[in-house]
Amino acid sequence: MTNFLTIKYWFSVNPGSLVSLGFNLLLALTLALFLLGIITIILKRKKGIYRGVFNSFYDFSVANFILGLLFLFFHYENIPFFTARFWLALWFIGIVIWLYFIFKKIKKIPEKRKELEAEKEKRKYLP
Repeated sequence: MTNFLTIKYWFSVNPGSLVSLGFNLLLALTLALFLLGIITIILKRKKGIYRGVFNSFYDFSVANFILGLLFLFFHYENIPFFTARFWLALWFIGIVIWLYFIFKKIKKIPEKRKELEAEKEKRKYLP
């Protein structure tokens, strides 16, 4: 575990293959993204206020699933530059940033709901 916090561990261009636990975690994350993509395909077909959020989750899951497949391929084939661990760190940082913007969009849903109810109330009195 002491090796985990060194610069050589993260920025080595020829890091070697992942241990079986790391490879299995990467595989599990990729499969989870695939399942999230399938679920959001089903959910985004429904009309409603959450449709935009489901579209965002679909885009998130498809893009990161493809990246996960690429990382799995690179680690399986032991391609030195693309198996560098800083790619995984950058990918994780990108996932966190993307999820931040999705959850920011989710926090705006109650405001949109109030606006839709006010618009519906206004239309009720117009011919």
